[in-house]
Amino acid sequence: MITGELKNKIDGLWDIFAAGGLVNPLDVVEQITYLMFIHDLDDSDNRRAKESEMLGLPFQSIFQDELKLGDRVIDGKQLKWSVFHDYPADRMYSVMQEWVFPFIKTLHADKNSAYSKYMDDAIFKLPTPLLLSKVVDSLDGIYQKMSEEQSADVRGDVYEYLLSKISTSGRNGQFRTPRHIIRMMVEMMDPSADEIICDPACGTSGFLVASGEYLKETKKEEIFFDRQKKDHYMNHMFYGFDMDRTMLRIGAMNMMTHGIDNPCIEYRDSLSDQNTDKAKYTLVLANPPFKGSLDNDSVSADLLKVCKTKKTELLFLTLFLRILKVGGRCACIVPDGVLFGGSTAHKSIRKEIIENHRLEAVISMPSGVFKPYAGVSTAILVFTKTEHGGTDKVWFYDMTADGFSLDDKRTSVDASDIPDIIERFKNRDKEEDRKRTEKSFLVPVKEIIDNEYDLSINKYKETEYVPVEYPPTSEILANLRTLEEEIGKEMNELEKLLANE
Repeated sequence: MITGELKNKIDGLWDIFAAGGLVNPLDVVEQITYLMFIHDLDDSDNRRAKESEMLGLPFQSIFQDELKLGDRVIDGKQLKWSVFHDYPADRMYSVMQEWVFPFIKTLHADKNSAYSKYMDDAIFKLPTPLLLSKVVDSLDGIYQKMSEEQSADVRGDVYEYLLSKISTSGRNGQFRTPRHIIRMMVEMMDPSADEIICDPACGTSGFLVASGEYLKETKKEEIFFDRQKKDHYMNHMFYGFDMDRTMLRIGAMNMMTHGIDNPCIEYRDSLSDQNTDKAKYTLVLANPPFKGSLDNDSVSADLLKVCKTKKTELLFLTLFLRILKVGGRCACIVPDGVLFGGSTAHKSIRKEIIENHRLEAVISMPSGVFKPYAGVSTAILVFTKTEHGGTDKVWFYDMTADGFSLDDKRTSVDASDIPDIIERFKNRDKEEDRKRTEKSFLVPVKEIIDNEYDLSINKYKETEYVPVEYPPTSEILANLRTLEEEIGKEMNELEKLLANE
């Protein structure tokens, strides 16, 4: 989470926009995102140049000496943040408006790419050179502070904090998934180099970015030293869909900044008939919106056949089963009601996953995980599509700490179950002897079926009561009598003092 000086710097940047006349939170976040993207282009271009030099590979900078923009040919180095941020305000504004923005809008050669689709209508909205100069200086300070922070997720945290300022961020049941929870889910699933990964409610592409970063860290040689696998990683591995164009634009820029050239990021209502995907993906990672209910007319008939409901959280579970290939895996966040809801629809989707596929894990999370956006209690479901059952024992974990306080401030604390969750999930065969009084344990599928497919951890967790011995009643009464006498003496002394005044 963003705290202290970095938080103050971002708040200060927000105030600069307000003082300059830009007060719509969506506009502010969009403009900051564009500028962060332009800054990151410079950094990523320098980083790729160094990597290519180390590997002895040829490298072509995007900031070429002679760069063609429309009918003009200019020195591409002038478009680098590290160069133009030192220009006088008027010249910087002219370069940004006339060169940099047209440049980033045409940056991707493939006009059908996600980046091209969502940058075509990008507009530079800063009204004055003075405002741009102040914003650029402020962002330089933010990046300087970010570089001093030791957290690997600080950039994601900055994004998350910016998005929290959008007053409409909670509409339609949407709220940002904390980066450390995303990272935990990615590490649990341990994606391979040939995965096809999908988030049907991708927002700013947090799950996709985290998956890409994890693969870079753990399978770098396997992917980047193999032409075919690198092409798959860059062009065919990542799929994200959403209904918010602002989020899609930010998501496309986020992916490209993280070195993924051509992800499939599309505007799509994943629950409608326009989504025809079936048996396409090997891994689904998602935190779908818990909107409540939808108009049945807008929902795909295929989904309603499996689970007749208007509740989006249940329909998304049904969708995940449809879009996964056989053998494909899913880790998704669901509201607690999915685990124990008593309606026909709730029971039918739990029965479908447990009996016709393989439910592997239920991780119960504390309600404070999504604060300050929402106080909803949630859980992570992990399952594999088999179409032939296979659920034997389900692993339950009762998460009580995630490394942050569970109030609205979400300050960093030492206690965190996340490393333990990842370690135990990957070694579930060693959980056989765990008692129901411990944080994690296995439950036989028959017991779950007998409990009407209830997946709430409290249904199976046992509380260990430690007997407490109290002294005899006569001894307690004697102690009370002694205390009463002492209080009486003190009261008499107090009355004497008051009488002598």
